[in-house]
Amino acid sequence: MELDLDSINNRLRNASAAEIVTWALSLGRRTIATTSMGRNAAVMLHLVSEIDKSVPTIWVDTGYNLRDTYVVAERLIRDLDINVHVYSPEMTSERRNAIMGGIPTVDEEARHQEFTRQVKLEPFARALEDFQPEVWLTGIRREETELRKSLDIVSLDGRGILKVAPLFYWSEDDVEDYMARFSLPTCKHYFDPTKVHDGRECGLHTAA
Repeated sequence: MELDLDSINNRLRNASAAEIVTWALSLGRRTIATTSMGRNAAVMLHLVSEIDKSVPTIWVDTGYNLRDTYVVAERLIRDLDINVHVYSPEMTSERRNAIMGGIPTVDEEARHQEFTRQVKLEPFARALEDFQPEVWLTGIRREETELRKSLDIVSLDGRGILKVAPLFYWSEDDVEDYMARFSLPTCKHYFDPTKVHDGRECGLHTAA
């Protein structure tokens, strides 16, 4: 897909999130959206559902989510009527915990990388194989991690997928305002076992 990313990003810089989603879908390419079903996941789910409910939304459920996450996720899937596809690890979390002795810390680099591969990267790779996307709608925002500060609204993923981030320049206040305006449910208790702490990448956006 030959696109002038600098020109596109300049043009979309002041566009609304909905306009960015519409632009991405107007490309007429195979498109997916992704969700973590995290605290403010409802924003992207709502945005995409308002424009095209048929867009496949991939949820990689690591198996380590908390009850609150699952309750809110089911409510969002039902109320927004989204086209969600859930991909889970091949091994249950209980079996993995027994084999690996629990979730590896980031200090155990090799073990933590293998853990991340099992619970995030391998299921996502299956999703990519099934859907063969050319465009990926993602809820990443610039202020979240150091890596994301080097990206833009539209960027080319290491796998050759055009990554489109409609919320890229949104602040935390922007997100909360949107959640309040549309009375969207929030997951108050969310745990990502691959990130460990805020500001760390989970692996999906760094894998090639």
